[in-house]
Amino acid sequence: MTDDWLDAVQWNADGLVPVIAQERGSGTVLMMAWMNREALQLTQVSGHAVYWSRSRQRLWHKGEESGHQQLVAAIRLDCDADVILLEVEQIGGIACHTGRHHCFFRQLDANGAWVETAPVLKNPATIYHNLIPTN
Repeated sequence: MTDDWLDAVQWNADGLVPVIAQERGSGTVLMMAWMNREALQLTQVSGHAVYWSRSRQRLWHKGEESGHQQLVAAIRLDCDADVILLEVEQIGGIACHTGRHHCFFRQLDANGAWVETAPVLKNPATIYHNLIPTN
């Protein structure tokens, strides 16, 4: 297999593309992250989600520390070729570094306040041994 399929992606000026991870079956949007060309290629080859960490400036294998990997069932490219959608099986049921099932746990209510709508399933301090608890 050639890597020509990577050339169809419209990478931004930093060589990145936004990626949405969606849970296969439920359709829940778990998280948004970034990939560079190498991360997308590794994801396709390995079947496990690999992202680009902008804060650490390195590849980030989802679950490398927490064990909460994402097994990739499908890789989709949107109509403008500038967003990737991964259909994933979320191992361990936690996708968010806050210990929640997904990252979109705050919802704007009618009074203009952000309300947390999803519980913490596991304390982040027990998942990531070098973090201070956030809640």
